[in-house]
Amino acid sequence: MNIKSYTDIEQSRKLAEILPLESADMYYDGFGRLPQGYAYTLISPNSFEYDKPCWSLAALMNLLPSEFTEKGKYSETTYKIDIRKYALTEGVDLYQIAYGNYKFHEDGNSSWKDMINTGEKENLIDAVFQMICWLKENNKL
Repeated sequence: MNIKSYTDIEQSRKLAEILPLESADMYYDGFGRLPQGYAYTLISPNSFEYDKPCWSLAALMNLLPSEFTEKGKYSETTYKIDIRKYALTEGVDLYQIAYGNYKFHEDGNSSWKDMINTGEKENLIDAVFQMICWLKENNKL
């Protein structure tokens, strides 16, 4: 199992196009790797050509809104975040980030409606990355 704790270079390139660079908390060095696997601080945001921004899982999780509201023609719908981990078999987990309209029913039960989700991903960071891209493309972030 390959667990990722920060965005890969392709994900970082995409995020650098859609997010403020200041939201990155890590940087790939000029050779496209993290120095000795550790984060370091970028001294100048103007050195983007040399040092590539990179986001840790924690930085991306902090960007996710806990909820957002869509206004329809006749009503508003509030979507709340739902983060799930599925244990398929021993040592194999899948992750999903979703936003849904949580409804309580008269019989005391509840359910999620109108789900927007990433599908199941091998790594939580892949699910968070996909959801951030969707939220940005749909003006929710």
